[in-house]
Parts: sequence; C-alpha cells; structure tokens
Amino acid sequence: MPIYFFSEDTDFSLQNVDSIKNWLSNIIKDYEYSLGELNYIFCSDQYLHSLNKQYLNHDTLTDIITFDNSDQDRVINSDIFISIERVKDNALTYSKNFQSELQRVLVHGLLHLFGFEDKTKRGKEDMRKNEEACLSLLPEIR
Repeated sequence: MPIYFFSEDTDFSLQNVDSIKNWLSNIIKDYEYSLGELNYIFCSDQYLHSLNKQYLNHDTLTDIITFDNSDQDRVINSDIFISIERVKDNALTYSKNFQSELQRVLVHGLLHLFGFEDKTKRGKEDMRKNEEACLSLLPEIR
C-alpha cells in the first residue's frame, strides 16, 4: 500500500500502522480519489517551522503542512509533514489524548488534498464535520 510514514528530526514512531493505512485508504476511496503515493513525515516544531518559512513564507509554528504533488485530478500524491510537538500541545489545549489528536491531524491533511480549506468560518466548519465523519470510521477497521 503506497502510504508511508517517516520521522525527521524526531524519534516518534507511529503505532497501529496497518490499521491507519487501511483507514486512510478507505477514506481516499470514500471521497472517490485514487492513491498514488502518500508520505507522512513526522517531525519537530523546528523542522516544520523551517519548512513553513521556506515554502509558505509563514514565520509561525503549525501542526501540519500538506504538499500536493499530484499532476492528475483525483489522484493523491502528497507529502504531509506533521509536528509531533504541536500535536502534543494541541492535545493538551483541547483536552484530547495524543492518539486522537494525531488521528485528527492525519485526516486533516488528507482532507486538504480533497479540496477542503480552513481559512474561513464556513471552511473550518466543513473541515471539522468531515474530520469527525472520517474519525468515526476508524474503530471499524482497527
């Protein structure tokens, strides 16, 4: 299955890899996309901050940056960078456990590839609704 998980500048290692891959693959199918290659790169705040400045001209911390590398409609080819430090902080801020927050961020990046945005109030509402729908599918495939 062409979904890969890497770590860069962190010692984080994802648990339940096969279940997560199946879950993400099912979501891609449910949204009527095809999977080319999807790379999740777990990293530090510092690493993601440098990418944010270099590629997006944003001098801020963030939990995720999604790079859409696809040159075909409805085909997922992407590198998604996730700051493990931000996910941990967000889990504390929103009173969630780390695993739940990480799963939300994993699917959040995928939803960006489907065209969902979170820059407006309406966009944020749609994103949250779709995140919740996707998260509800996770227990079925564990």
